Amino acid sequence: MNELQERLARRTLELVDIPSVSGDESALLSGLEVPSALPLLDATDAVRFHGPVARRAGTPLVLLVGHVDTVPANGNLPGHREGSDIVGRGAADMKGAIAVMEELAAAIASGRLISDIDVGVLFFGREELPITQSALLPLLERCATARDADLAIVMEPTANAVELGCLGNLNARAVFHGETAHAARPWLGRNAIHEAVHALASIVDAPPRDVEVGGLVYREVTSVTTIAGGLAANVVPDLVEAHVNHRYAPGVSPAHAERRLRDLLPGAEVVIVGNAPPGPVPSDNALVARLGRATGVEVRPKQAWTPVAEFGLAGIDAVNLGPGDPGYAHRDDERVSAGALAWCVEVLTAFLTGAEAEGGDP
Repeated sequence: MNELQERLARRTLELVDIPSVSGDESALLSGLEVPSALPLLDATDAVRFHGPVARRAGTPLVLLVGHVDTVPANGNLPGHREGSDIVGRGAADMKGAIAVMEELAAAIASGRLISDIDVGVLFFGREELPITQSALLPLLERCATARDADLAIVMEPTANAVELGCLGNLNARAVFHGETAHAARPWLGRNAIHEAVHALASIVDAPPRDVEVGGLVYREVTSVTTIAGGLAANVVPDLVEAHVNHRYAPGVSPAHAERRLRDLLPGAEVVIVGNAPPGPVPSDNALVARLGRATGVEVRPKQAWTPVAEFGLAGIDAVNLGPGDPGYAHRDDERVSAGALAWCVEVLTAFLTGAEAEGGDP
């Protein structure tokens, strides 16, 4: 490994070894290495936002954005190294990206990286929780500098590709009611499980629905993720509850997504548990085009929900780009490679300097 790769790998492992499960991120936030030349503009128990070295009139502002929280560990802390990989909870999602953000912040503050773009770095927690517990939306409401951004680069795991937009994430509870009876005389009751089987068949049989937005294809999918019901082996059940997850394309309103889900579940009582809107696909943003040129890789749709949706709610264009491989996010063998970390630094350096990355490990 070269010097940059080794430095990033070492720092990523240090970050992995600081537990930061959602809602308990203060230790990691306080231990972030951000030069004092980048002024601290906003800090809470779940947010650290450092503004640019100097805000230049007429100069675009780009935010590098990373969440510091992780899902709970499952035998994968402390982390360790396997060759050039850093393995442990949060390595891919997204403490490797945090190390990249620190590296770029140091280069900007020291003058080693000179850009015609003003750059701020934003770290926040509670991303792995429902959007109603977001730490990002309150920041965008109270911080004028953050709202003034021309582009936010959300460093979610993308394997160093630029991914635009994101899917909306609708969660609902489908409740099916029946009437109890003895299982030997089921006609005297009404079987809630049978009701559920018939209603949920429309979801089981529905193929993914491809939706094109801005030349990118997003796949709308609906899944039954949990189901529970029944009283005893010889009783016709009177109640079944199923959790249903519906992912929907950019441009679809949360209200429309809810109506469509209700249409898919005839006879069910549908209780909306949460509905995070999709992220819009930026159009005609010169900075997005410049970022795409820096990566040299064709942009892709984001087949998941990410905080780009929250920036969209604030009227800020945002994209996804990060060194982690999304296939490793939340896995027990979660990992990120030193090569991917260094490549991300090179890509973002090329973007900020108006150059093109020279090649490497995307």
